[in-house]
Amino acid sequence: MNRLQLFPITTTIEKNSLTIAGHDLAGLAKDHGTPLYIYDRETMDTAVIGYKSALALHYPMTGSVTYAGKAFLNLAIAQWTQLHNLFVDCTGEGEIAMAVAGGVPREHILVHGVNKSEADLESAVKYAGTIVVDNLTELQRIANLFPIPHSPFPDLWLRLVPGVAVETHHAHTQTGQHDSKFGMTSAEMMEAAQFCKMNNLPLNGIHFHQGSNFRDASPLKAAIELGLDLAMEIGFTNEWHFSPGGGWGVAYHEDELPQPDSNEYVRVIAENIVEGCKARGLALPHLHLEPGRSLVARAGVAVYKVGAIKRRGEKVWILTDGGMTDNPRYAMYGARYSCLTVSGPGEARSEKVSIAGPYCESGDVVIEDLLMPKIEVGELIAIPASGAYHLSMSSNYNGSRKPAVLWLEAGRARVIQRRETIEDLMRRDEGL
Repeated sequence: MNRLQLFPITTTIEKNSLTIAGHDLAGLAKDHGTPLYIYDRETMDTAVIGYKSALALHYPMTGSVTYAGKAFLNLAIAQWTQLHNLFVDCTGEGEIAMAVAGGVPREHILVHGVNKSEADLESAVKYAGTIVVDNLTELQRIANLFPIPHSPFPDLWLRLVPGVAVETHHAHTQTGQHDSKFGMTSAEMMEAAQFCKMNNLPLNGIHFHQGSNFRDASPLKAAIELGLDLAMEIGFTNEWHFSPGGGWGVAYHEDELPQPDSNEYVRVIAENIVEGCKARGLALPHLHLEPGRSLVARAGVAVYKVGAIKRRGEKVWILTDGGMTDNPRYAMYGARYSCLTVSGPGEARSEKVSIAGPYCESGDVVIEDLLMPKIEVGELIAIPASGAYHLSMSSNYNGSRKPAVLWLEAGRARVIQRRETIEDLMRRDEGL
């Protein structure tokens, strides 16, 4: 069954019901309610091991793997990152605080952001090992806030806009094109490097990012060449860092199978950096990979309960208790998903349905026109590849409360984020 290949690697069908890491999803939903998110540790562990093995195979110098906090970050996830000695990419003081609370050490905290506030920068200087500088104004802000950099002080990398985007399914997931809001041009990079030299700021790296959820690594080659040219011009020597971003894809729908090969992604990056540095007489950098969603998306599954069914001619609406407030990706950029029923996932698919949530927006849709078995009110459905950019972009629209999150291992299922309550919503407010 192709759809099972979209789910965590521990997913099986036992007694005609979906199980993950040996846990029956129907039982978990009964105990914890719906909407419910689960994360499978083995799938996440396996993804990290794959990237680290590929780095060791293809890159002769030191390399590291960075977890994207923006994909999904809380206390437990931050703690898990350090079981694998990962860097954690944080955007702003909120994510920095979560990383610190989870025990991520200074040297593993990497701070991104296109318009970092003074509070963001102060937090980064206090807790982070690296700040990726997005623009000249930010660099000047750092110099003004910290005219005499103290020790320890974060390393600074400059973010390049390479002018080359990768192929993604929507313009909103592209970041490397010339008119992107992210990063600096080559000329701005050189101006920034000169500013760092004049102000004794610890510049030692280059970063770029071309897009998110892509499968073809070939556009990375031109961007790597440009980045290495700039490294030569800036004058990096033996100790420098290079991050060609990340954003490697995952399969969200059976039409997108097989899953993209992370080894091939790492190979293309490593070989082009090695060859490019050799051609320029440039020392090999410490290579930083940012796999993004490919570390965590497949590990996550969203479980919803069907509350109503509407038939409008050929259009069949399956209305569930989850939707755009826990997963806005369809509404934002038309993301495609698949799903299975929790009970009887192998039954014949006889009806084309669209799955939508309970919220007062026509864009509150999760899946359109997917073949499914005949579904009844009260059934549970499971949506795979739900581990990245769902809960981190969730909202309280219509007074919705964010769902509970479970961490699954063989023989163990524990809540790592409790379900929000009405009291949580009211606690933040002040009356007139």
